[in-house]
Amino acid sequence: MLELTTIARNANEKLKEGYIPAVYYGSHAKSTPIFVEAIAFTKVLGQAGESSSISLITEHGKEIAMIQDVQRHPVKNHPVHADFLVLEKGQKVHVKLPIVFIGESQAVKAGGVLVKVMHELSVEGDPTKLPHEVTVDISVLATASSVVHAQDIALPAGVVLYHINEEDIVASITAQHEESEAASVADLSAIEVEKKGKKEEDSQAE
Repeated sequence: MLELTTIARNANEKLKEGYIPAVYYGSHAKSTPIFVEAIAFTKVLGQAGESSSISLITEHGKEIAMIQDVQRHPVKNHPVHADFLVLEKGQKVHVKLPIVFIGESQAVKAGGVLVKVMHELSVEGDPTKLPHEVTVDISVLATASSVVHAQDIALPAGVVLYHINEEDIVASITAQHEESEAASVADLSAIEVEKKGKKEEDSQAE
């Protein structure tokens, strides 16, 4: 499990160079202001995200926590404040895991278009068992009728779908847009030719 060391912070204490202000709280932990080293926090955030649990080392000991919220600089986009939720043993949490699509689809190679219906998967489970992300192998999308359902995604033991129907579609294949557009252009051209021919017939009749 990833670890992140903190140092105590007074509520109105000025920002320390190289650190960002943060706070941790939970059902058995009162809201406590802290500092975390900016570089270390950014590294942990990149590896754990906001779904995996981490070990938060405080002046009172070690707490199992999750990154609950991250405030970022409006221009530079780097973290400027973080909230940590301290977890109790056995507590389950609801999170949204990023979906990473891997592999190659034969249907796409044949001209189909991959439609990513979901980009996150809502799950419930023990925070110590939650993955950083889930993967979907699109190589199973072999034909235009192939789909990936939520129930097809492999989840660790103790982690289940949360407020998502098992039959909800995660990814599918649709016909190639270019072909549809080309067909539309061809249809319009045919209509124009037909109109032109009609005008010429009308002129000759006059």
